[in-house]
Amino acid sequence: MDSPLLSTPGAVSADSPDTEVAAHYGEPSAEQRALATGAAVVDRSNRGVVRIAGADRLRFLHSLTSQHLESLAPDSPAEALLLSPNGHVEHHLALVDDGEAVWAHVEPGMAASLAEFLDRMRFLMRVEVTDETESYAVVTLAGAEAPGGALRTTDGLIVPRKELERDWHARLAGLWAYEALRIAAHRPRLGLDTDHRTIPHEAGWIDVAVHLDKGCYRGQETVARVQNLGRPPRRLVFLHLDGSVDHLPAHGDPIELGGRTVGFVGSAARHYELGPIGLGMIKRNTPVEEPLLAGGVAASQEVIVSPDSGSTVKIDLRRR
Repeated sequence: MDSPLLSTPGAVSADSPDTEVAAHYGEPSAEQRALATGAAVVDRSNRGVVRIAGADRLRFLHSLTSQHLESLAPDSPAEALLLSPNGHVEHHLALVDDGEAVWAHVEPGMAASLAEFLDRMRFLMRVEVTDETESYAVVTLAGAEAPGGALRTTDGLIVPRKELERDWHARLAGLWAYEALRIAAHRPRLGLDTDHRTIPHEAGWIDVAVHLDKGCYRGQETVARVQNLGRPPRRLVFLHLDGSVDHLPAHGDPIELGGRTVGFVGSAARHYELGPIGLGMIKRNTPVEEPLLAGGVAASQEVIVSPDSGSTVKIDLRRR
């Protein structure tokens, strides 16, 4: 479903998986500065929105996800993961409870599968799951007042889709602006900076989306094993890319050390202050001080997740 804001003069569609929203509106550098330091709104309405209502909704989500949600207070945003039985990340949810239902937004195209899974797991619980993507949208808003009734999550507002065309009293900024700031903040994005084998420790989600003292949930054994023994197979890394080349590495490009592939490029962008930057997933034992090649572009690495991540060491996320 294309966003109505793609008809804005100057709007340029983003690349997959975000083709339904604008990459920029003609002035990407100015848009990024406005988002970082002024008043701007980013259309992220291609994300999926799922609503979980019913008296048992918090207990239900608590039993399935990595987060402690039984006592989640209304209007308190949280993040949670749905894991496979082997502990691989299947969904990353940014969620909030409005007192009657939990609202969650997920990556583009993933709301239907999430809603279907949750609906299958209801059993006798008093829960109703609906895919609200056609009626609700996600936006990121900086430096301006949110509309009444907006639901604030840790990563954007959930608003009625009709609000996309309101006067935000803020500059429109494209997804390029949002992505550059996200990468600079060391926040991974499921499906771009991860793959089907990613476990929570590798992406640094342990401190934000996993509660280590809660009861059993699907995939918990993997989380507990890595937390107790340390040393996940891979680790997320921040890449400072060579600014002398005229292109960015593409998603999925190999990351190499001495001619040997040690990982893959996730996201890359041009930051208004830092220059070209990116996120990559590399083997845990890749030396932290060694220069890398990311899609053929020279890159120095900055640690996001410690090679020894787990209970034996402090997780070093260095989030900005």
